[in-house]
Amino acid sequence: MAATTAAKDSGKSFNLKKWARSRSGQQAIIIVTFSLIPLLLLLVFTYYPFVEMFKFSFYDRDYIKVRSFVGFQNYADVFKRDDCFRALWLSLYYMGGAIVQLALALYLATIFSFGVKGGNFFKGCMFFPYLINGIAIGFIFKFFYTRGFVFDTVLQWIGFDLENLPYWLRDTRINNVSLVGTSVWKYFGQNMVLFIGAMMSVDASLYEAADLDGANKWQQFKYIMLPSIKTIVMLNLIMSITGSLSAFEPPFVIMSGGANGTATYFVKMHEIAHTSRKVGLASAMAIVLLLIIFAATILQQLFFKYVFKNAEDEDKSAAEKREKKLAKLRAKEGGRS
Repeated sequence: MAATTAAKDSGKSFNLKKWARSRSGQQAIIIVTFSLIPLLLLLVFTYYPFVEMFKFSFYDRDYIKVRSFVGFQNYADVFKRDDCFRALWLSLYYMGGAIVQLALALYLATIFSFGVKGGNFFKGCMFFPYLINGIAIGFIFKFFYTRGFVFDTVLQWIGFDLENLPYWLRDTRINNVSLVGTSVWKYFGQNMVLFIGAMMSVDASLYEAADLDGANKWQQFKYIMLPSIKTIVMLNLIMSITGSLSAFEPPFVIMSGGANGTATYFVKMHEIAHTSRKVGLASAMAIVLLLIIFAATILQQLFFKYVFKNAEDEDKSAAEKREKKLAKLRAKEGGRS
């Protein structure tokens, strides 16, 4: 009896080769393999370098030699050093430009979504700058802003006197605004296309119902379109704020490495890491930037949650009022009958 039971157990034992050849076994192997390879690449090329960079931020070191352990001194230097702190504050210019960029993109996307003659042509023209390499755009605008060249010539056609025009790249009062204009020109087309794609997914019957209720275009945008595309608005805002904190190409190419007070946070980080060879301080700057991006993202989410929550509450109250009016009308009609 015992021998028979042992034989049955051995017959039911797990056969790895047979399982691997089965359909379910092959599916499991494929799933694990395709999941394992990306995870391995992510760990090796993203998370491991990040952990090493975080460790570097606590040391006074270059790429090879470790001088000493300094603890949080590098993080304190990020806010104590005038060049680092000024570069951080300079990001506010690009954040302001990001708001203008999003507002312009949303405005144009709204116009195109309601139908414009030749809209596809204009959309293509506005999206085209995003396809141009950032270095090439830097050289284009370096020539564009040069004294007496393209921009000054156009302004002279309008009626401005060249002697009264500022030096767009030399004047420290306006050179950062000029560089922000370059970023707005490059990226607003991308934001516009994303907005248009989201707007096209809104149910057209909602607009038809709004027209029947007598809603104008602004009311349709405020109460139908904007709440429907809030996810894309948040995504574009997060991308724009992140990009403004990470601005590199305009000051580096146009201003030859951030001259005349145009060195952004990324340009200054590049200079400290590769010119001054203070890898520990540059690593601390990167960690501080990451924390700022996290904080900005959380604040944006809370802000939009509050704004759209109020909009949803207004929509609910308006719907309840409509239902009450309809109920009264039905009651009157029923009483007459």
